[in-house]
Amino acid sequence: MNSKRGPLLVAAGLITHENRVLVGQRRRGDRHALKWEFPGGKVERGETPQQALVRELREELNIEATVGAEVARYVHNYPSGSTVHLLFYAVTTFSGEPACRAFEQISWEVLDTLPDIDFLDGDLDFVRRLASGEFRSTLKSA
Repeated sequence: MNSKRGPLLVAAGLITHENRVLVGQRRRGDRHALKWEFPGGKVERGETPQQALVRELREELNIEATVGAEVARYVHNYPSGSTVHLLFYAVTTFSGEPACRAFEQISWEVLDTLPDIDFLDGDLDFVRRLASGEFRSTLKSA
């Protein structure tokens, strides 16, 4: 019997404000401990990626978000054998003050400095491209 799971579908939100983006650091006891990521999470059965992202942002940050356009998508194969399909979305608006409910810490980071942060391996190419300005026109509405 093969216990290998299928690919994991993950929706991540790009919450921006004044050339900064909100990122979260995974908790010490979590898988990939203390690595940084964009808020969001696993798409559950019966959800669209956008619905999952709204739910995850409510759970992780205690905000109500409006999800906009898909900015990018990636497939990343981790050395452990797991495959993650990452969908990055612009968050066009949100209400509430982001609260650190599911992370070690959260931080508003300047886009240009993102490559200096210890992100999850699956996010690294996207982080470099975002910092270089490649997706800025998509985020202007955020």
